[in-house]
Amino acid sequence: MDKYVFYQGKKLRYGYTTGSCAASAAKAATQFLLKKEQVKKISINLPTGENIEIPVKVIQNENFTVGTVIKDGGDDPDITNGIEICAKVSKRDDSRIMVYGGAGVGRVTKKGLPVHVGEAAINPVPMKMIVQEVKKIAGDCGLNVEIYVPRGEEIAKNTLNSKLGIVGGISILGTSGLVKPMSEEAFKDSLALELKVALKESESKHLVFTFGNYGKNYALEKLRMDGKMIVVISNFVGFMIEKACEAGVEKIFFIGNIGKLVKVAGGIFHTHSRVSDARLEILASNAILCGEKHENILKILNSNTTEEAISYIENRDIFQILAEKARVKCQELAERNGKKLEVATLVFSNSMGELARSENF
Repeated sequence: MDKYVFYQGKKLRYGYTTGSCAASAAKAATQFLLKKEQVKKISINLPTGENIEIPVKVIQNENFTVGTVIKDGGDDPDITNGIEICAKVSKRDDSRIMVYGGAGVGRVTKKGLPVHVGEAAINPVPMKMIVQEVKKIAGDCGLNVEIYVPRGEEIAKNTLNSKLGIVGGISILGTSGLVKPMSEEAFKDSLALELKVALKESESKHLVFTFGNYGKNYALEKLRMDGKMIVVISNFVGFMIEKACEAGVEKIFFIGNIGKLVKVAGGIFHTHSRVSDARLEILASNAILCGEKHENILKILNSNTTEEAISYIENRDIFQILAEKARVKCQELAERNGKKLEVATLVFSNSMGELARSENF
Protein backbone atom coordinates (compact mmCIF):
# COMPACT_ATOMS: atom_id res chain seq x y z
CA MET A 1 0.00 0.00 0.00
CA ASP A 2 1.06 3.59 -0.56
CA LYS A 3 1.10 4.86 3.00
CA TYR A 4 4.40 5.53 4.76
CA VAL A 5 6.00 7.08 7.79
CA PHE A 6 9.50 8.51 7.90
CA TYR A 7 11.92 7.80 10.71
CA GLN A 8 15.56 8.91 10.75
CA GLY A 9 15.54 9.31 6.99
CA LYS A 10 13.98 5.88 6.36
CA LYS A 11 10.72 5.49 4.49
CA LEU A 12 8.69 2.79 6.27
CA ARG A 13 5.60 1.32 4.66
CA TYR A 14 2.34 0.62 6.49
CA GLY A 15 0.75 -2.81 6.27
CA TYR A 16 -2.84 -3.96 6.71
CA THR A 17 -4.52 -6.08 9.35
CA THR A 18 -6.11 -9.50 9.02
CA GLY A 19 -9.44 -7.69 9.36
CA SER A 20 -8.74 -5.51 6.32
CA CYS A 21 -7.64 -8.60 4.39
CA ALA A 22 -10.86 -10.45 5.21
CA ALA A 23 -13.03 -7.47 4.28
CA SER A 24 -11.19 -7.01 0.97
CA ALA A 25 -11.40 -10.69 0.07
CA ALA A 26 -15.12 -10.76 0.86
CA LYS A 27 -15.87 -7.62 -1.14
CA ALA A 28 -13.92 -8.82 -4.20
CA ALA A 29 -15.67 -12.20 -4.13
CA THR A 30 -19.07 -10.52 -3.82
CA GLN A 31 -18.34 -8.20 -6.71
CA PHE A 32 -17.48 -11.11 -8.99
CA LEU A 33 -20.36 -13.30 -7.80
CA LEU A 34 -23.04 -10.66 -8.34
CA LYS A 35 -21.61 -8.41 -11.06
CA LYS A 36 -19.09 -10.67 -12.82
CA GLU A 37 -16.45 -7.97 -12.33
CA GLN A 38 -12.92 -9.33 -11.96
CA VAL A 39 -10.52 -6.94 -10.22
CA LYS A 40 -6.87 -7.06 -9.19
CA LYS A 41 -7.30 -4.49 -6.42
CA ILE A 42 -10.25 -3.65 -4.22
CA SER A 43 -10.94 -0.43 -2.31
CA ILE A 44 -12.25 -0.59 1.26
CA ASN A 45 -13.09 2.01 3.88
CA LEU A 46 -11.16 1.81 7.16
CA PRO A 47 -12.51 2.59 10.64
CA THR A 48 -10.26 5.68 10.60
CA GLY A 49 -12.22 7.03 7.62
CA GLU A 50 -9.38 6.39 5.16
CA ASN A 51 -9.74 4.39 1.95
CA ILE A 52 -7.10 1.89 0.88
CA GLU A 53 -6.66 -0.45 -2.07
CA ILE A 54 -5.57 -4.03 -1.43
CA PRO A 55 -4.46 -6.56 -4.10
CA VAL A 56 -6.91 -9.48 -4.46
CA LYS A 57 -7.47 -12.62 -6.51
CA VAL A 58 -10.84 -14.15 -7.29
CA ILE A 59 -11.68 -17.77 -8.09
CA GLN A 60 -15.08 -18.70 -9.53
CA ASN A 61 -16.98 -21.89 -8.79
CA GLU A 62 -20.40 -23.01 -9.96
CA ASN A 63 -22.25 -21.98 -6.78
CA PHE A 64 -19.82 -19.64 -5.02
CA THR A 65 -16.87 -17.31 -5.47
CA VAL A 66 -13.66 -17.14 -3.44
CA GLY A 67 -11.64 -13.97 -2.88
CA THR A 68 -8.08 -14.22 -1.56
CA VAL A 69 -5.66 -11.67 -0.14
CA ILE A 70 -2.02 -12.14 0.86
CA LYS A 71 -1.50 -10.47 4.23
CA ASP A 72 1.07 -7.68 3.97
CA GLY A 73 2.45 -6.43 7.30
CA GLY A 74 4.41 -3.59 5.68
CA ASP A 75 7.88 -2.83 7.04
CA ASP A 76 7.04 -4.12 10.52
CA PRO A 77 5.61 -7.60 9.78
CA ASP A 78 4.36 -10.12 12.33
CA ILE A 79 3.75 -13.89 12.30
CA THR A 80 0.74 -13.52 9.96
CA ASN A 81 2.72 -11.70 7.26
CA GLY A 82 2.48 -13.45 3.88
CA ILE A 83 -0.37 -15.81 4.76
CA GLU A 84 -3.43 -16.18 2.56
CA ILE A 85 -6.78 -14.96 3.91
CA CYS A 86 -9.82 -16.08 1.97
CA ALA A 87 -13.54 -15.35 1.74
CA LYS A 88 -16.00 -17.81 0.19
CA VAL A 89 -19.23 -16.04 -0.83
CA SER A 90 -22.51 -17.66 -1.91
CA LYS A 91 -26.12 -16.52 -2.25
CA ARG A 92 -28.88 -16.97 0.32
CA ASP A 93 -32.65 -17.04 -0.12
CA ASP A 94 -33.16 -14.05 2.18
CA SER A 95 -31.58 -10.58 2.44
CA ARG A 96 -29.23 -11.26 5.37
CA ILE A 97 -25.43 -11.07 5.30
CA MET A 98 -24.12 -13.95 7.43
CA VAL A 99 -20.40 -14.10 8.21
CA TYR A 100 -18.81 -17.33 9.44
CA GLY A 101 -15.35 -18.46 10.40
CA GLY A 102 -14.09 -21.47 8.48
CA ALA A 103 -10.93 -23.57 8.57
CA GLY A 104 -7.92 -21.78 10.02
CA VAL A 105 -9.99 -19.18 11.86
CA GLY A 106 -9.93 -19.83 15.59
CA ARG A 107 -12.98 -20.52 17.72
CA VAL A 108 -13.47 -18.96 21.15
CA THR A 109 -13.70 -21.41 24.06
CA LYS A 110 -13.28 -19.11 27.08
CA LYS A 111 -15.13 -16.09 28.40
CA GLY A 112 -13.69 -12.59 28.57
CA LEU A 113 -12.94 -11.94 24.91
CA PRO A 114 -14.91 -9.49 22.72
CA VAL A 115 -16.39 -12.52 20.91
CA HIS A 116 -18.83 -14.93 22.61
CA VAL A 117 -17.82 -18.48 23.50
CA GLY A 118 -18.46 -20.84 20.60
CA GLU A 119 -18.16 -18.18 17.91
CA ALA A 120 -15.39 -17.66 15.37
CA ALA A 121 -12.56 -15.38 16.50
CA ILE A 122 -13.50 -12.49 14.23
CA ASN A 123 -13.37 -9.37 16.38
CA PRO A 124 -16.20 -6.80 16.29
CA VAL A 125 -14.43 -4.14 14.21
CA PRO A 126 -13.33 -6.56 11.43
CA MET A 127 -16.79 -8.15 11.48
CA LYS A 128 -18.35 -4.73 10.95
CA MET A 129 -15.90 -3.99 8.13
CA ILE A 130 -16.70 -7.27 6.35
CA VAL A 131 -20.46 -6.72 6.52
CA GLN A 132 -20.23 -3.07 5.44
CA GLU A 133 -17.99 -3.75 2.45
CA VAL A 134 -20.08 -6.69 1.26
CA LYS A 135 -23.32 -4.69 1.59
CA LYS A 136 -21.91 -1.99 -0.68
CA ILE A 137 -22.05 -4.53 -3.50
CA ALA A 138 -24.85 -6.83 -2.37
CA GLY A 139 -27.58 -4.32 -1.60
CA ASP A 140 -30.64 -6.38 -0.63
CA CYS A 141 -29.14 -9.67 -1.82
CA GLY A 142 -28.52 -12.15 0.99
CA LEU A 143 -25.10 -13.77 1.19
CA ASN A 144 -23.14 -16.31 3.19
CA VAL A 145 -19.56 -15.18 3.75
CA GLU A 146 -17.09 -17.76 5.08
CA ILE A 147 -13.71 -16.40 6.14
CA TYR A 148 -10.99 -19.05 6.15
CA VAL A 149 -7.19 -19.14 6.40
CA PRO A 150 -5.46 -22.16 4.79
CA ARG A 151 -2.43 -22.04 7.13
CA GLY A 152 -4.28 -20.53 10.06
CA GLU A 153 -4.14 -23.50 12.40
CA GLU A 154 -0.40 -23.91 11.83
CA ILE A 155 0.34 -20.20 12.30
CA ALA A 156 -1.80 -20.02 15.46
CA LYS A 157 0.64 -22.34 17.27
CA ASN A 158 3.09 -19.42 17.36
CA THR A 159 0.59 -16.97 18.87
CA LEU A 160 -1.04 -16.50 22.29
CA ASN A 161 -4.37 -17.81 21.03
CA SER A 162 -4.24 -21.11 22.87
CA LYS A 163 -3.61 -19.32 26.18
CA LEU A 164 -6.62 -17.09 25.52
CA GLY A 165 -8.81 -20.08 24.72
CA ILE A 166 -8.91 -19.58 20.94
CA VAL A 167 -8.48 -22.95 19.24
CA GLY A 168 -8.10 -24.11 15.67
CA GLY A 169 -6.65 -21.04 14.02
CA ILE A 170 -5.76 -17.35 14.08
CA SER A 171 -7.93 -14.41 15.04
CA ILE A 172 -9.22 -11.85 12.55
CA LEU A 173 -8.16 -8.58 14.20
CA GLY A 174 -7.62 -4.86 13.80
CA THR A 175 -9.18 -1.70 15.20
CA SER A 176 -7.76 0.77 12.66
CA GLY A 177 -7.31 -1.55 9.67
CA LEU A 178 -3.63 -0.67 9.36
CA VAL A 179 -0.35 -1.92 10.81
CA LYS A 180 2.00 0.92 11.74
CA PRO A 181 5.61 0.14 10.69
CA MET A 182 7.87 0.98 13.58
CA SER A 183 10.33 -0.54 15.97
CA GLU A 184 9.64 0.15 19.63
CA GLU A 185 12.19 2.95 19.87
CA ALA A 186 10.95 4.57 16.68
CA PHE A 187 7.38 4.20 17.88
CA LYS A 188 8.19 5.87 21.20
CA ASP A 189 9.91 8.76 19.41
CA SER A 190 6.84 9.27 17.24
CA LEU A 191 4.58 9.26 20.32
CA ALA A 192 6.73 11.90 21.98
CA LEU A 193 6.35 14.04 18.87
CA GLU A 194 2.58 13.51 18.86
CA LEU A 195 2.45 14.68 22.47
CA LYS A 196 4.19 17.93 21.57
CA VAL A 197 1.83 18.47 18.61
CA ALA A 198 -1.24 17.79 20.77
CA LEU A 199 0.02 20.21 23.42
CA LYS A 200 0.42 22.91 20.81
CA GLU A 201 -2.84 22.28 18.95
CA SER A 202 -4.99 22.04 22.07
CA GLU A 203 -3.58 25.35 23.35
CA SER A 204 -3.79 23.91 26.84
CA LYS A 205 -1.48 22.45 29.45
CA HIS A 206 -3.93 19.56 29.86
CA LEU A 207 -3.88 16.35 27.78
CA VAL A 208 -5.82 13.09 27.58
CA PHE A 209 -3.87 9.80 27.56
CA THR A 210 -5.39 6.57 26.25
CA PHE A 211 -3.79 3.21 25.55
CA GLY A 212 -5.38 2.71 22.11
CA ASN A 213 -8.39 3.20 19.88
CA TYR A 214 -10.88 1.80 22.39
CA GLY A 215 -9.88 4.43 24.94
CA LYS A 216 -9.75 7.16 22.32
CA ASN A 217 -13.25 6.34 21.10
CA TYR A 218 -14.48 6.23 24.70
CA ALA A 219 -13.06 9.71 25.32
CA LEU A 220 -14.62 11.09 22.15
CA GLU A 221 -18.00 9.36 22.17
CA LYS A 222 -18.80 8.86 25.86
CA LEU A 223 -17.00 11.82 27.45
CA ARG A 224 -17.18 14.26 24.50
CA MET A 225 -13.55 15.27 24.98
CA ASP A 226 -11.66 17.44 22.52
CA GLY A 227 -9.88 15.17 20.04
CA LYS A 228 -6.95 17.61 19.86
CA MET A 229 -6.12 16.84 23.49
CA ILE A 230 -5.99 13.05 23.04
CA VAL A 231 -2.68 11.22 22.78
CA VAL A 232 -2.69 7.46 22.19
CA ILE A 233 0.30 6.23 24.21
CA SER A 234 0.16 2.48 23.46
CA ASN A 235 1.95 0.53 26.23
CA PHE A 236 4.49 3.22 27.11
CA VAL A 237 2.99 4.73 30.24
CA GLY A 238 6.21 5.59 32.05
CA PHE A 239 7.94 6.94 28.96
CA MET A 240 5.00 9.19 28.06
CA ILE A 241 4.60 10.53 31.59
CA GLU A 242 8.29 11.47 31.54
CA LYS A 243 7.81 13.18 28.16
CA ALA A 244 4.74 14.98 29.50
CA CYS A 245 6.86 16.28 32.38
CA GLU A 246 9.54 17.47 29.96
CA ALA A 247 6.94 19.23 27.80
CA GLY A 248 5.42 21.11 30.72
CA VAL A 249 2.06 19.34 30.84
CA GLU A 250 0.19 20.29 34.02
CA LYS A 251 -2.59 17.68 34.05
CA ILE A 252 -3.27 14.36 32.35
CA PHE A 253 -6.70 12.79 32.11
CA PHE A 254 -5.76 9.11 31.84
CA ILE A 255 -8.55 6.95 30.39
CA GLY A 256 -7.90 3.23 30.30
CA ASN A 257 -9.49 -0.16 29.93
CA ILE A 258 -9.35 -2.22 33.13
CA GLY A 259 -7.02 -4.75 31.45
CA LYS A 260 -4.32 -2.11 31.05
CA LEU A 261 -4.96 0.34 33.85
CA VAL A 262 -4.93 -2.39 36.50
CA LYS A 263 -1.24 -2.90 35.67
CA VAL A 264 -0.55 0.79 36.23
CA ALA A 265 -2.31 0.52 39.61
CA GLY A 266 0.32 -2.10 40.44
CA GLY A 267 3.17 0.22 39.49
CA ILE A 268 3.78 -1.28 36.03
CA PHE A 269 4.65 1.40 33.47
CA HIS A 270 5.18 -0.74 30.37
CA THR A 271 1.94 -2.63 29.89
CA HIS A 272 2.69 -4.96 26.98
CA SER A 273 2.04 -8.60 27.94
CA ARG A 274 5.52 -9.68 26.85
CA VAL A 275 7.00 -7.29 29.42
CA SER A 276 4.55 -7.70 32.28
CA ASP A 277 1.33 -9.52 32.96
CA ALA A 278 0.15 -9.42 36.56
CA ARG A 279 -3.39 -8.24 35.83
CA LEU A 280 -5.19 -11.01 37.64
CA GLU A 281 -2.80 -10.99 40.59
CA ILE A 282 -3.17 -7.23 41.09
CA LEU A 283 -6.93 -7.50 40.71
CA ALA A 284 -7.13 -10.42 43.16
CA SER A 285 -4.93 -8.78 45.81
CA ASN A 286 -7.02 -5.61 45.78
CA ALA A 287 -10.19 -7.67 45.85
CA ILE A 288 -8.89 -9.33 49.03
CA LEU A 289 -8.37 -5.88 50.58
CA CYS A 290 -11.99 -5.09 49.76
CA GLY A 291 -13.20 -8.23 51.52
CA GLU A 292 -14.22 -10.12 48.37
CA LYS A 293 -15.40 -13.68 48.90
CA HIS A 294 -12.75 -16.41 48.85
CA GLU A 295 -14.49 -18.30 46.02
CA ASN A 296 -14.56 -15.14 43.91
CA ILE A 297 -10.84 -14.56 44.46
CA LEU A 298 -10.14 -18.04 43.09
CA LYS A 299 -12.35 -17.35 40.07
CA ILE A 300 -10.48 -14.11 39.42
CA LEU A 301 -7.09 -15.84 39.53
CA ASN A 302 -8.30 -18.58 37.16
CA SER A 303 -9.94 -16.22 34.67
CA ASN A 304 -9.01 -16.14 31.02
CA THR A 305 -9.10 -12.35 30.71
CA THR A 306 -9.59 -9.30 32.90
CA GLU A 307 -13.06 -8.81 31.42
CA GLU A 308 -14.01 -12.25 32.69
CA ALA A 309 -12.35 -11.64 36.07
CA ILE A 310 -14.31 -8.47 36.85
CA SER A 311 -17.58 -10.32 36.24
CA TYR A 312 -16.89 -12.23 39.48
CA ILE A 313 -16.38 -9.11 41.60
CA GLU A 314 -19.27 -8.29 43.92
CA ASN A 315 -17.69 -5.41 45.85
CA ARG A 316 -17.33 -2.66 43.24
CA ASP A 317 -15.34 -0.46 45.63
CA ILE A 318 -12.29 -2.17 44.17
CA PHE A 319 -12.57 -0.15 40.95
CA GLN A 320 -12.41 3.16 42.83
CA ILE A 321 -9.36 1.89 44.70
CA LEU A 322 -7.65 0.85 41.45
CA ALA A 323 -8.40 4.19 39.80
CA GLU A 324 -6.89 6.05 42.78
CA LYS A 325 -3.84 3.76 42.92
CA ALA A 326 -3.16 4.25 39.20
CA ARG A 327 -3.42 8.02 39.72
CA VAL A 328 -1.00 7.96 42.65
CA LYS A 329 1.54 5.74 40.85
CA CYS A 330 1.62 8.09 37.86
CA GLN A 331 1.96 11.18 40.02
CA GLU A 332 4.76 9.56 42.04
CA LEU A 333 6.61 8.78 38.81
CA ALA A 334 6.32 12.42 37.78
CA GLU A 335 7.65 13.52 41.16
CA ARG A 336 10.66 11.23 40.73
CA ASN A 337 11.35 13.20 37.57
CA GLY A 338 11.31 16.39 39.62
CA LYS A 339 8.01 17.63 38.19
CA LYS A 340 4.60 18.41 39.65
CA LEU A 341 2.07 16.76 37.34
CA GLU A 342 -1.54 16.15 38.26
CA VAL A 343 -3.01 12.91 36.93
CA ALA A 344 -6.72 12.03 36.90
CA THR A 345 -7.80 8.51 35.99
CA LEU A 346 -10.90 6.84 34.61
CA VAL A 347 -11.15 3.08 34.24
CA PHE A 348 -13.71 1.40 31.98
CA SER A 349 -14.65 -2.04 30.74
CA ASN A 350 -15.69 -3.03 27.23
CA SER A 351 -18.63 -4.96 28.67
CA MET A 352 -19.61 -2.80 31.68
CA GLY A 353 -18.71 0.74 30.63
CA GLU A 354 -17.28 3.13 33.22
CA LEU A 355 -16.13 1.36 36.37
CA ALA A 356 -14.69 4.27 38.36
CA ARG A 357 -12.85 7.57 38.15
CA SER A 358 -10.50 9.35 40.51
CA GLU A 359 -11.94 12.20 42.56
CA ASN A 360 -10.06 14.81 40.54
CA PHE A 361 -11.26 13.62 37.12
